[in-house]
Amino acid sequence: MLKKRSVTLSGHATSVALEPEFWTVLDAVAGAAGLSQAGLLKRIDERRGRTPLASACRLLALSWASGDRAFIEPHSTD
Repeated sequence: MLKKRSVTLSGHATSVALEPEFWTVLDAVAGAAGLSQAGLLKRIDERRGRTPLASACRLLALSWASGDRAFIEPHSTD
């Protein structure tokens, strides 16, 4: 079952629906980056290009689960 979270991005209210397992990983990413859930979604949105937001969230979660920490490293560009 998908779990929705709502956020305002670029002045527009939106929601993201993901499986709970993805939210668990994304919560860990947010904690490691010192971001709120909304702050994490904003950063993902800023970096995703033309990739759909839910897909970008899943890709980040998969990268994180495989040990890739580039998303939160200081040399990453915002």
